[in-house]
Amino acid sequence: MMQTSRQRKQQGLKTTGGLLVLLWTENGFSAQKLNCTVAAAGLWCAGADSQALYADLRTTLFTCIRACADPDPEELSAFTDLYGSLGLLLTFQVANTEDCTPKLQAHVEEFLQTFGLSNAEIKIHLKFKWGQQTLERDLRVKRKSRVAMGDQPPLTFDVTCSAQPPWAVKERWCHGGHPVRGGRLALSIPPPAMDQGMFGDLRVQFVTLLRPCVLQYPNLPTELTHIQVLVYSPSNVPVPAPFHFFSSLPAALDCQQLGLGRIHCSSYKDLVHSGVVFTVEQEHWDDPVHESAHVPVQQSLQLFLFLQHDDPFISEVTDFIAAEMLIEHHLEDILSNNRQAITAAVQTELCNCLKAQNRRKKRQETLKSAAAVILSSTISIVSSSSNTDFRNTCLNSMKVCDTHELSASLRESLWRTTAWKFLPKDRCYSA
Repeated sequence: MMQTSRQRKQQGLKTTGGLLVLLWTENGFSAQKLNCTVAAAGLWCAGADSQALYADLRTTLFTCIRACADPDPEELSAFTDLYGSLGLLLTFQVANTEDCTPKLQAHVEEFLQTFGLSNAEIKIHLKFKWGQQTLERDLRVKRKSRVAMGDQPPLTFDVTCSAQPPWAVKERWCHGGHPVRGGRLALSIPPPAMDQGMFGDLRVQFVTLLRPCVLQYPNLPTELTHIQVLVYSPSNVPVPAPFHFFSSLPAALDCQQLGLGRIHCSSYKDLVHSGVVFTVEQEHWDDPVHESAHVPVQQSLQLFLFLQHDDPFISEVTDFIAAEMLIEHHLEDILSNNRQAITAAVQTELCNCLKAQNRRKKRQETLKSAAAVILSSTISIVSSSSNTDFRNTCLNSMKVCDTHELSASLRESLWRTTAWKFLPKDRCYSA
């Protein structure tokens, strides 16, 4: 299906539509046979062949799957009402599965969420039926951004940001992020992969996404707390990010050049293909007032690695599937074989993404110095004045009783005036 969608994108055609994944058993959580239905409708799957795809899956992916009856048409009626007639309906049964517990439900849901991050034009619906129990989830995308990928088909990203604006924000607040296409790096294929039939050109395309966006507030302090690395196959399907390679990546990065504190690997979610998450330790935030309103806005960064593979000698669906399985199987070796080049490329992508944040930090240091001079001069003028009326007027205008309270009030006013400066632009970002 993703190959069909890719071909439509290359031809400049629309790829909107819906995807329904239905998992069910006859006997609840303890069943040993899991039924799965994948239904697709809309423009993105036009031309897909269900029978051929099932045969390819059985030959290439699962030796343990077998055909089973399609679900009740009522299960699909709501889906077809939304997206029209089905372009693909694939139903199969997997025997000897593990217990169908809520853990499996979480794995499938998170995989589809990761899939939707770079396939936001496809609306995903997930449904579980464990005996008499039914659970449904619609993985909705509130904000999307389309990114040109050079000579490759464009990608549509889910840039929705759930972070709420700080309480002091009274103007517009960007509720999304802005993916930026970075560099592309050619990868050498290691000999073990070549021995198993992997040939052609292999590359990786980098894309970064920093959220939430605060570009309309140039003086607002921010701090990066997490970096998530996600790896996608040439068909734009998430694959597990090799743990051993990425767990050693922080030690090879120049954190000082990035303007960051210590970076360490905090989690690895290989079962759900949701990548590796790094935690960024920040230096102590030096705020003389120590109020919650002065805490920096926390941001997270997603680093996408899109693998691209071209082999002029493969054209059949089974060949594409086999090639992608080889890439996934040898991904650790591929990345390790190109370790120095990939590390340098990641360093460059992070530097480019964090340039604005580092300029923001320097600007804030300048503002702090200026604010300290303004504050000291103002307090000195008021304190040394022999004009009682002038001093009382200053204190009353700031609604304080003495110069000590005046100092705190002026500091807060200066903070609000500088940190919450808003730039009224039609767009908060221009690539």
